[in-house]
Amino acid sequence: MTTEHRRFGFDTEFNNEGGVAYAPPPVKRVYTPAEVEQIRAHAFQEGQQTAMVRAEEAVAAALAQIAEAARAGLSRMADLAHEHRTACAELSLASAKVIAGAALARLPEAPAAAALETLAHEIESTPRLIVRAAPDLTPRLQSALDETAMACGFAGQILVKADPALPLAAFVFDWGDGRASFDPGQAAERVGEALRTALAAEAPHHHEAQP
Repeated sequence: MTTEHRRFGFDTEFNNEGGVAYAPPPVKRVYTPAEVEQIRAHAFQEGQQTAMVRAEEAVAAALAQIAEAARAGLSRMADLAHEHRTACAELSLASAKVIAGAALARLPEAPAAAALETLAHEIESTPRLIVRAAPDLTPRLQSALDETAMACGFAGQILVKADPALPLAAFVFDWGDGRASFDPGQAAERVGEALRTALAAEAPHHHEAQP
């Protein structure tokens, strides 16, 4: 059976000449009231500093959580605002289509008459203007364009021809040196596409935080 031997430790070490090489500092056993108060004050100060550090760490952590919640809230608010703008724009576009459709159904010759007024100076020297339009619109459009031509000073001849491929209120102007056309369906699609492009450009872009 092996017995574990305990090493002896000597507090005081002697050199070869028998002198003291090292002696531990004496342990003070008795303290005066002033020393006790000083020790107590020092311990209290250390504890207070530790508590302050922990409190500051807790405050910093809480502020970080608040900042993260604020960022998330602002991001969601931006998303909601964009969704609201998009919904409003889509509703406005749908309403505009309905209103425009009703107006074109009531006055299908109006776009062509307005185009003739706009192009009057460009086609004033043209001897003849060929206009293609929906068959149901031909007689009405001929009368409206003749009246508009007189009002804007166009002295050339206007000939309206029926084109079954064109929808109501659509038209094609051809004056030899130039050409102009209008299709209400295609115009509505271009407006809608431009609106969606603008909304996509304004959409909030969220980037993940880099570690």
